[in-house]
Amino acid sequence: MTWSWEYLPSERHVTAGAPADFLAAVEHRAAELVRAAAALYLDGTSYQGAGEPMRYLDAADGLLTYYLVPRLELVVCQVTPPV
Repeated sequence: MTWSWEYLPSERHVTAGAPADFLAAVEHRAAELVRAAAALYLDGTSYQGAGEPMRYLDAADGLLTYYLVPRLELVVCQVTPPV
C-alpha cells in the first residue's frame, strides 16, 4: 500500500465554488502531508496505536482540516475556502 490523500466526503462536495488558487494550495499542502506521513509511518498498515487527532493548516487564506489514518495510509482532508 502507499500513502495518498482524499477529500471527505468527496472532492465535488468539498471544493464546490472554492477559488482555484486556494485548491492548488490545498493540493500542495496535502501532497506535503502525504510525504511526511509516509516518512513517519514507514509501514502504516501495521500501525497499532490510537488514532491521530484532527489538525489544521492555513492554505491561501482558507483552512485545511486533516487527519491521518495510518492503517489505511490515508490523509483525509476537509477545507474551508476563504471568504
